[in-house]
Amino acid sequence: MHGTRYIAYYRVSTARQGRSGLGLEAQKQAVQTHLKGEKPLSEFVEVETGTRSDRPQLAAALTACRVLKAVLVIAKLDRLARNVAFVSNLMEAGVEFEACDFPQANRLTIHILAAVAENEARMISERTRAALTAAKARGAVLGGFRGRVGTYTDLAKARAVRTAKARERAIDLAATIAELRLSGANSLRSIADGMNSRGILAARGGRWSASQVRNVIARTTF
Repeated sequence: MHGTRYIAYYRVSTARQGRSGLGLEAQKQAVQTHLKGEKPLSEFVEVETGTRSDRPQLAAALTACRVLKAVLVIAKLDRLARNVAFVSNLMEAGVEFEACDFPQANRLTIHILAAVAENEARMISERTRAALTAAKARGAVLGGFRGRVGTYTDLAKARAVRTAKARERAIDLAATIAELRLSGANSLRSIADGMNSRGILAARGGRWSASQVRNVIARTTF
């Protein structure tokens, strides 16, 4: 699979199915076949009813994907693709996924969502232009120099976005760091070694250092 790492997510509709494994083994078999015998790094099983809107196991699976820089693999896309909670969680997480029954779905889904977003952006742009035209007709003074470099405010906003993303990843990693500490990793270096041994990549894809661990811990300290 060209070095790609996978986290598997399975879903059964009722507690009875969850206990009996009805449908679960078929999903696992589909994933195993799709991965050509390669085992997922982790597997998450969601037991839900038709009235349930939260997806704690999906949230855990997406967190694991972000931490391990892995791809979410699901057995069947049909029902999940029509599930608002699943789609919204997946898109907000920014995690790549593959569906065993529809391998092209990843790219297709992105294209569809991009098309919808593009259409919405175009409509907003058209409404904005119409509003500006109407304002000009009323004699309002509009605009200013548009060909400018980023202002201090622009740069501050960009930094805020980067900081927020870094903090989100730190929160994702907090449980792993706590687990390493409980298992005896009592220094930044030993925690870094533990992260490296688990295959968790650092922010830019490399190995962990003590200073990187310190930065992550600092971002989760209130």
